[in-house]
Amino acid sequence: MKILPDYEHMEYRDVYTCRGIGGTPGSETRNREASTATVDFEWVLEAAFGHCRVLHRYRHILGLWQPDIGPYGGLLNVVVDGLFIIGWMYLPPHDPHVDDPMRFKPLFRIHLMERKCATVECMYGHKGPHNGHIQIVKKDEFSTKCNQTDHHRMSGGRQEEFRTWLREEWGRTLEDIFHEHMQELILMKFIYTSQYDNCLTYRRIYLPPSSPDDLIQPGLFKGTYGSHGLEIVMLSFHGKKAKGTKITGDPNIPAGQQTVEIDLAHPLRLPDIENLRDFSELSRIVLEVQEQVRREEQEREQRQEEEEHSQQAASQPASPLGGEGAEGEETAGGAEGTTQDKAPASQPFVLPMGVISRNEDYPRTCRICFYGTGLIAGHGFTSPERTPGVFVLFDDDRFGFIWLELKSFSLYSRIKVSFQNAQAPSREAFDEMLKNIQSLAT
Repeated sequence: MKILPDYEHMEYRDVYTCRGIGGTPGSETRNREASTATVDFEWVLEAAFGHCRVLHRYRHILGLWQPDIGPYGGLLNVVVDGLFIIGWMYLPPHDPHVDDPMRFKPLFRIHLMERKCATVECMYGHKGPHNGHIQIVKKDEFSTKCNQTDHHRMSGGRQEEFRTWLREEWGRTLEDIFHEHMQELILMKFIYTSQYDNCLTYRRIYLPPSSPDDLIQPGLFKGTYGSHGLEIVMLSFHGKKAKGTKITGDPNIPAGQQTVEIDLAHPLRLPDIENLRDFSELSRIVLEVQEQVRREEQEREQRQEEEEHSQQAASQPASPLGGEGAEGEETAGGAEGTTQDKAPASQPFVLPMGVISRNEDYPRTCRICFYGTGLIAGHGFTSPERTPGVFVLFDDDRFGFIWLELKSFSLYSRIKVSFQNAQAPSREAFDEMLKNIQSLAT
């Protein structure tokens, strides 16, 4: 389906395609067979232009979006699907099955074949499509509103709604969840998200751009987050750093925050498999690298201050000093590349004793590990701090992170969905999007 910016560029084949999209299978074939017979071209043109007019009006909402649901966030893909524009909400699989495929459900749809004004329908609830409304606030923001919220209610009241939501969200009943803290988190999420079932605002997000130098293909991953269940994280690469940004979140670390940061300039050499089981040994290695990183940052800041001072004092820029700095950085990058190249194709891996994992079915071999930091905070994102950890690359589609302070392990698995209209127009646009969603989360 073509999205036409204006009507003058519409060609005959576009008109024919619009007319040929019938509501029943085989309608296009019947139209082709009837092409030699008498055709009401006035009706065909009117229907086709009506279709493309609606599509043109709502073209700005096609793409990938993050709903504003407090700390929880979400992932929505708006696409042209047959005779409709449909907003599909993507949900992680049930905890802790991180390798299972994503779940999805429709939130709204727009009829494309309306001649004058488009019909918007809310798809929320279990009583079928009903009247809704969409307002395009600006290019990268829109909102939806349900005009018949009674369709969201169940005859059994809030208790039935909660049990139904629990089965859909977690794939279990409350009686199956024995951990009291987890029960509280689940009930809190239900109460909070239920307030948004009649009106939602969405902000555009992009998939991260890729580069041949990236460690693996960037993209969206689903990861385990203890009692909070599975959450969606976007992995992106920024020179010698990699960042994991939450697309869905929780009351501790909300959606939009940078959950992990990987220092690709500091690979870690893990001990042999027996010593790796000793948490204190792994902790010693990581803390030594943390101290090394701290010293390097101090030296870098000191050099920058000295260079700024010398440039202010000198009548001309100190170009030789700048050239040496550039060469030093290039040499360092080459050394880092050599470190990665010399790393074995795979090495044995096991979690140290005492480290908790929601999913015991993690890979037992890994490619390479890096020093990293993870963001932790109290309830309500209070007292946030970055703490040391280990980024573990298993293969092209899976990685893990050991949270040293929490003594826990998160396993991440790639989301293998081809999202439409989701690519960033430029690296600058993607970086700006990351800043925006993080500032909103803060």
